[in-house]
Amino acid sequence: MMTDQSSVRESQDALLKQAAKILRTRYELGKGYVDVSSAEAADLVVTLEATASDTNRTDGVDREEAIALAHRLVDDDQPEMSPMWPRASAERHPG
Repeated sequence: MMTDQSSVRESQDALLKQAAKILRTRYELGKGYVDVSSAEAADLVVTLEATASDTNRTDGVDREEAIALAHRLVDDDQPEMSPMWPRASAERHPG
């Protein structure tokens, strides 16, 4: 059985948009993440939405990583572990 690539892409884009909406809503309700400023969250929302709407590759953004982060945001499952998370660095995640 072959997977319809356009429906896979549409599902991924919907996931990215949903994650952006969740992140935006959390900050609008004052329930954002402790270590991420509103400005950083807004930048991440823009990145997720741009990745979803970009028919090519968003400059410098790993689409697969963006999708993985979107899953973490939707599930509220340690999004800070993503390399895309604002201020993710060796200082916060040694190893």
